[in-house]
Amino acid sequence: MSLKLGVPSKGRLMEKTFDWFGDRGIELGRAGSDREYAGYVQGIDNVELVLLSAGEIPRELAAGRIHLGVTGTDLVREKLGQWDRVVEELAPLGFGQADLVLAVPTVWVDVNTLDDLDAAAAAFRLTHGFRMRIATKYHRQVREFLRDNGVADYQLVDSQGATEGTVKNETAEAIADITSTGDTLRANHLKILEDGLILRSQATLFRARRAAMEEADRTTLRTLLAKLALD
Repeated sequence: MSLKLGVPSKGRLMEKTFDWFGDRGIELGRAGSDREYAGYVQGIDNVELVLLSAGEIPRELAAGRIHLGVTGTDLVREKLGQWDRVVEELAPLGFGQADLVLAVPTVWVDVNTLDDLDAAAAAFRLTHGFRMRIATKYHRQVREFLRDNGVADYQLVDSQGATEGTVKNETAEAIADITSTGDTLRANHLKILEDGLILRSQATLFRARRAAMEEADRTTLRTLLAKLALD
C-alpha cells in the first residue's frame, strides 16, 4: 500500500495546493496532459497523488479510499454527517476562502436579522399559503443553522446553478450560498443578514479517521506531517 493524498484536479485550487506543498518541500504535479488524472509526488516516498474534484474528496475520505485530502471546509461539513467523527482537520491552507451566508432581497428594508427573517417567514406563509423558499446547495448546514437560530416557516429548494439568480427568477424568496466578495450578491440586489454568516470556509487538509493503514503507511504519515510542520 501507499499513503493516498487526494487534491483538487483542476483550476486555482489545484495550483494553490501544489504551491502550498511545494513551499514545504513536497512537489506535487500532473503526470501527462491536463486531461489525464494521474499525478506524481516528489520529496517523500510511499505517497500517491489522487486527483479528484473538490466535491468528491469528502466522499473518498469518508469511504477510506484516500488517507488525506484537500478540499473546502464547506464541502466536508455539507457532505459528511458528524463530519468530525469521520475526518480530522489537520491544517487550514490559507486560500480558497469563502463565506456561506444567508441573503435576502435588498428591498426587504425591515429584514436585517434572523429574528426579522423568522417574522417575515411567518407573515409570508399567512399571505401566500406556502412557506418562504430559500434556495441553496448547502441543505444540511442551512437547516441546522436556521434550526439553531429559531427560524421556522421556510422550505429549502435545491439550487445547483446560479443561486443568486433564483430570487430574480422568482423560484425563491431568499438564498444561502458561498460568497468571497459579496459582489455577485449586490449585483443581484441581495444583502447578507447582519447575523447571517453560517460558515467561514477555506481549503483545508483533512485526514480520514477510518482509512486502513499498514505500519509503513503510519511511518510515512508521520514523516509527511513532520515535513509539513504539522506533527
